[in-house]
Amino acid sequence: MGFSETATTVLMVEDNSADADMIKRILRKSDPGINIEMAKDGEEALGFIKKWEEGMPVPLVVLLDLKLPKVDGLEVLAALKKHERFRVLPVVVLTSSNELRDIQHAYEIGANSYILKAIDFDQFSQAVTMIYRYWCALNIYPEQY
Repeated sequence: MGFSETATTVLMVEDNSADADMIKRILRKSDPGINIEMAKDGEEALGFIKKWEEGMPVPLVVLLDLKLPKVDGLEVLAALKKHERFRVLPVVVLTSSNELRDIQHAYEIGANSYILKAIDFDQFSQAVTMIYRYWCALNIYPEQY
């Protein structure tokens, strides 16, 4: 079964509850039936790898903040991209960090996209909507792992 034939699921890794709530609202406006899995820190995010290995549905895309408690977002990204089965899973870094070293490192270890959180609500909403449209509606995925 291909990704496009499965329910739309997104994993959001975000420790800021206000940002998480806003992203959820924007995604649900684009797709009321979307399934949004949440991880509030990097350790929780890494726990999803085991869940996916045990049969939990794999998301179409991971929205990953970098500045996370317990385990840094770059470590989460590296773990996903090193995994035999899940390395092709798209990871969109959605963060407030515009530090050049974070951007460079994220791409070096496999980020599929790096997007800065906009301070302006309308810009932020447009960015999240574009992420949804591209990764959940337009992108063609390989066979599910």
